[in-house]
Amino acid sequence: MMISQQYQDNIDIVLQKTEEAEAIVVGGASGMSAAAGYNWYRDDEMFRKYFDAFAKQYGIDSIFGGFYHKFCTEEERWAYLATLINFVAEVPVGEPYKDLEKILQAKEYFILTTNQDTQFLQVFPEEKVSAIQGDWTSIQCSGPCHDQVYPFVEQAKEMCDHMEGTKVPSSMVPKCSECGGPMELWVRSFVFLEGFKYRDEHKKYREFLLENQNKKVLFLELGVGRMTPMFIQEPFWNMTYSWPDAFYITINPNDALLPEQLKDKGLAIHEDIALVLRDVQAELEKDRKQGAV
Repeated sequence: MMISQQYQDNIDIVLQKTEEAEAIVVGGASGMSAAAGYNWYRDDEMFRKYFDAFAKQYGIDSIFGGFYHKFCTEEERWAYLATLINFVAEVPVGEPYKDLEKILQAKEYFILTTNQDTQFLQVFPEEKVSAIQGDWTSIQCSGPCHDQVYPFVEQAKEMCDHMEGTKVPSSMVPKCSECGGPMELWVRSFVFLEGFKYRDEHKKYREFLLENQNKKVLFLELGVGRMTPMFIQEPFWNMTYSWPDAFYITINPNDALLPEQLKDKGLAIHEDIALVLRDVQAELEKDRKQGAV
């Protein structure tokens, strides 16, 4: 494949800013997992592999479509949710995440994500990641009547083992141990529990920003779309504008936006995230090997 000069120039800038940065703040959203082959909004081969029975039974055409589907019974709803949790737990870590890990080696970094698929948490230490929208592998009381989030991967696997068609046994539908009410996944919704764990996710992130705000900071935005710019994109823009030594890079094939005010402090790369991270990682690896000679 022919590489354009513009593309190579962009790779060189990413390399330069990564090397120069004293701290890197990564903002990862759904485009990052889509680049890894996990698209939550599309009826594709991966969706059919895990959710084909639900697609045929209910006309569901995406993972998110199933999450918001109005099932008639709790047995059907939890059959779908158990399948979703099992999917998240089973699928391998995507290549873009592995490449990002190598890029961040030996750097001071932190990751803010709105993704709920735990891909970042499977690669990076928990203390380096803030999942501010919850995750698909934990559950909470729907009340919520108490401040507790429960891991649910093992129970979900067992539910999948006992599933008949698109239903789980009534005895396996989770109930709150405190109030006896229904349980929900711990992800952004009208009943999302913004308790201790939620506050801790934000605390980790705030502390990293406070510790590094006077350093050369690179804000690296990966796959943020137009649905929720207020969580990652807009704060990144504001901090880049306000902090004298900050620089902003966004990589997104469709929604790489650079405000006019940041034209001298930012770069928008309209390319496939997986391709860019792969090439940046390869260049860094080559430079490291040459430096070791």
